[in-house]
Amino acid sequence: MASLLADARMDAVFSYAGRTAAPVSQPLPTRVGGFGGAEGLADYLRDQRISHVIDATHPFAAQISRNAITATQAAGVPLLVLERPAWQPEPGDNWTRCADIPAAARALPETPAHVFLAIGKQNLGAFAGLAHRWLLRLVDPPEGALPLPNAHAIIARGPFTADADQALMNAHAITHLVAKNAGGAGGEAKLIAARRLRLPVILIDRPALPERMTVADPQQALDWLHQTAPARRGV
Repeated sequence: MASLLADARMDAVFSYAGRTAAPVSQPLPTRVGGFGGAEGLADYLRDQRISHVIDATHPFAAQISRNAITATQAAGVPLLVLERPAWQPEPGDNWTRCADIPAAARALPETPAHVFLAIGKQNLGAFAGLAHRWLLRLVDPPEGALPLPNAHAIIARGPFTADADQALMNAHAITHLVAKNAGGAGGEAKLIAARRLRLPVILIDRPALPERMTVADPQQALDWLHQTAPARRGV
């Protein structure tokens, strides 16, 4: 999306939440950090004379998406969501769908297992107290002690390949995979690897959000910008 906006010479700004130490650089002016809730975001939209907002956040970043809905309504700015389609099961998959992270923790077996917990670092505490061995894959090294005993963390940034994830699961004798249904090709490798290895997958559904105008392809988002009005800025 950022590359398309830059190539189209649109006056745009790219906003990062700031949760990773070294975010990927973008071909647009970039700001890092929160806005101070929906009210702060609305103030930013007015102050910077933002004419359009594209919400391209992670499908599980529900709070900023809710803030974007409230802020754009308050500021009178059109909102479009750029969202990867959710993954769908394929032949050979052994999925247990869960509504949220606590439900995923409850879905794990009571007997000790070797779990690839591929959910990032924000919600690890929900799995504390479970007698499993954990494999974590994090973008940044943890700043302190992990809330999970018997956890091994790998620091890596995707996209990943199915062959590499299959080798990783074999090397750690993984018996279960826990993942968020983020969609997209970059994170699908672990699901393909689990399918090959016939491993059970506990897949967490996306949080429910109000209905919004949504596209799945960056070019569609650029077309929307051209169709609605010449944009002064886009977030």
